[in-house]
Amino acid sequence: MRNKCVANHILLRNETYYFLKRVPYDLKDYYSVKRLCFSLKTKSYSSALRMTKSVLQRLEDYWLGIRLQKMDIPAINLFKPNENVDDSSPNINDALDLYLRLKGIDKGKTFIRTANRNVEYIIKVLGNKSIKLYTSIDASKFRDWLMEQGMSNSTVKRVFSSVKAIINLTINEYGLDITNPFSRVYLPSIDGEIRESVALEDIKFIQSVSKKEDDELRWLLLLLSDSGMRLSEALGLSKDDINLNNPISYIRLIPHPWRRLKTKASEEIYSINKSV
Repeated sequence: MRNKCVANHILLRNETYYFLKRVPYDLKDYYSVKRLCFSLKTKSYSSALRMTKSVLQRLEDYWLGIRLQKMDIPAINLFKPNENVDDSSPNINDALDLYLRLKGIDKGKTFIRTANRNVEYIIKVLGNKSIKLYTSIDASKFRDWLMEQGMSNSTVKRVFSSVKAIINLTINEYGLDITNPFSRVYLPSIDGEIRESVALEDIKFIQSVSKKEDDELRWLLLLLSDSGMRLSEALGLSKDDINLNNPISYIRLIPHPWRRLKTKASEEIYSINKSV
């Protein structure tokens, strides 16, 4: 079947839709091709339209970040370096320790692991510097690195939210007269961002394969695929939470001393398919 452009930036090839867009002239040095063309992995025109809108938004946001970095800094010629800058303020690792000591009380392992991971990202990209020495240019560089790792816009926003909270707490606790540079960086929009669902046929295949072995990991996978609950919620269940003697089997998801729920709204009832 011949290629056919069916809408702006959408190409139909062999009954599958592709995204198509020419690389902007001012960014051509960043690409090895003159135009971007890749499969949207769908044969549905409506799905292709939605996905194209999301891809375009993400591309435009990313390109805007590149263009902003290429711009000359206004009045840079008037800047006077201060050789007596005090860099003895807490570094990002100190800020993390303070954050976990004050905010990590009674928080679960996920909270601590997330904070540690995000600070590890900062150190890997920007180094373990005094928080006074990080700049908005550093924050932009960090944002671009996160996006280059393939993180979605919403994930990038969550990482920045965590980093901003860690640094803000140290600024307030130490009474530092600085502005958090990570609070001023441009972040891409999450409007129209599509999170792909797992296809029903894939879920059924995983369930059928999992039932061939009788072990805890596969039963856990069956439970997750049938109920839709989070992994941490399933791992924290008590035997008394599961009721199989009713006409409709169900799991009562409630907090326990060994496992908190993500939010108050997480407390609910999950029905179970007895055939699984």
